[in-house]
Amino acid sequence: MDDRQAAFYRAWAELLDWMREYADSRGVPFTKEADFTDYIYRMHRPYDLPTTIMVASLSDPSTGKPVLMANASQRKSVFKEVVLHPYDSHVYRKLTLAPDGQGLAEGKRLFTKEMLFRLADDLYHIEEPVAG
Repeated sequence: MDDRQAAFYRAWAELLDWMREYADSRGVPFTKEADFTDYIYRMHRPYDLPTTIMVASLSDPSTGKPVLMANASQRKSVFKEVVLHPYDSHVYRKLTLAPDGQGLAEGKRLFTKEMLFRLADDLYHIEEPVAG
């Protein structure tokens, strides 16, 4: 795996950590929805990505229905991106590896933990956000 690909998946793992932190701080479920297929079917090759999770969500605590879905491109994909998709919406955000290789970015703008928390707070209709 080349350096940029490794950096992309490290940034994805960091985003998953932020989602877990959000879930813990707001009392909502973090759910692993799917693993990377090359993890599931890896056969004799050692697994070298920083996480097995390809798709995760933040869900409604009362129904279990996803509120925000997040997924990362497969290893074999040419263009690597993370998609943040509010459930039941046509709107989504695409994130790629930041130009400096540190974290994820929306275009040239670095995507931060605060931006994720604000997006999720909007989706959960939390008006007085808890410091995150």
